[in-house]
Amino acid sequence: MKIVIINYGAGNIQSIKFAIKRLGYEAVLSNDVQEIQNADKVIFPGVGEASSAMHKLRDSGLDKIIPTLKQPVLGICLGMQLMCNSSEEGNTTGLGIFDVDVVKFDDTVKVPQIGWNQIVDLKSRLFKDVEEKEHIYLVHSFYAPICAETIATCDYGLAYSAALKKDNFYGTQFHPEKSSDVGEKMLENFLSL
Repeated sequence: MKIVIINYGAGNIQSIKFAIKRLGYEAVLSNDVQEIQNADKVIFPGVGEASSAMHKLRDSGLDKIIPTLKQPVLGICLGMQLMCNSSEEGNTTGLGIFDVDVVKFDDTVKVPQIGWNQIVDLKSRLFKDVEEKEHIYLVHSFYAPICAETIATCDYGLAYSAALKKDNFYGTQFHPEKSSDVGEKMLENFLSL
């Protein structure tokens, strides 16, 4: 199986690569369009600020390629947010894969949300063998509201999308590479799609 982690200069790619290696697989870091298109599975990470990350995707042409991919694609954290229609962070237009707009938490909660939270309302094969209320690791100030494509939720002052799915595209607001057993199960489930 060929697993490609998109390397566009805005991701925690090494920790994801190590998490996949712990599961017994090898992943390639790449921004090569043909290599990404020919992969069996694609992981789209993201750490940082939305507008600068989208700028990097546009500069490399990956903003046009990612939405056309036919194999399973997993967006992580900012990667998931960039797969949405837009983000309030930097007034950014996203890839438009998930039909939801990313917004900032209001001032009733401390931002960023950093640390462990419980995941609930699990609705996908992505969460096979994951129990309701298991703990996941998050670091974010912006979130995707609950929408038709929500497949898991968290609560931080309000319920929001912890994971999204549309067709072959999946996204997690949380970091599976840092979420111990839950993250490993979820990554293994993604790789077995």
